[in-house]
Amino acid sequence: MENIVTVQEAVTAFADWREPTAAELDAIEVEMPVIAAEVAFLDAQIITLDRTPNDVDAQRIRRAHNRVLAARRDAANLAAAAALPEVGA
Repeated sequence: MENIVTVQEAVTAFADWREPTAAELDAIEVEMPVIAAEVAFLDAQIITLDRTPNDVDAQRIRRAHNRVLAARRDAANLAAAAALPEVGA
């Protein structure tokens, strides 16, 4: 019979001193507009959980959803522009 050994010590051994790298922080910074828009969208949805949504609530949700879509579009365009080589330079 084989013993089952946990690997928690091996996994968490480096957790105390491990900080995010500069590349990871840059990636978070690039994603922040999308994250902020998604949080605003969730806030708009949460407001309507305990009551019947009215026209103002529906407009708030629609605008927040449009901001999420715009932020995702901008992030995708930024990533595509970074991946493509410069043309005509």
